[in-house]
Amino acid sequence: MSALIPASSERAQQTLIESYATLLASVEYMHELANTEQWAELIDQRTNYVVQVEKLRELDAHVVLDTASQRRKAELLESILEHDVNIRRRLVARRDELGKLIGVTQRQRDLHRAYAPQQGAAVPFDADDADSTRSS
Repeated sequence: MSALIPASSERAQQTLIESYATLLASVEYMHELANTEQWAELIDQRTNYVVQVEKLRELDAHVVLDTASQRRKAELLESILEHDVNIRRRLVARRDELGKLIGVTQRQRDLHRAYAPQQGAAVPFDADDADSTRSS
């Protein structure tokens, strides 16, 4: 098990705070992607975001912050979480939109299945055939 880095290690504290700032920049970019409905890119970025969070969690477990750094970390975390909540709201709205589209598509498919066989079963009326049966 790794020992905690003392609060006096300013470099370790700076590295941790910079990592949170980098995570904030990532989540701000993801929020912009969600707002502009760039869903594929958002999903790609979300994968990178998860990796960043895991690395940050590991680093955070080994660094003790002084009071000023704790305050800065709290500010960064608050901003990160605000963006994350907004991204999730956009994703829920998108999911609901896609659900409605899927419902419409399923209804169209069901209607097609219900009425398409009847269309094929109908025998078209041919006036020439009708005339030939009368003359015989």
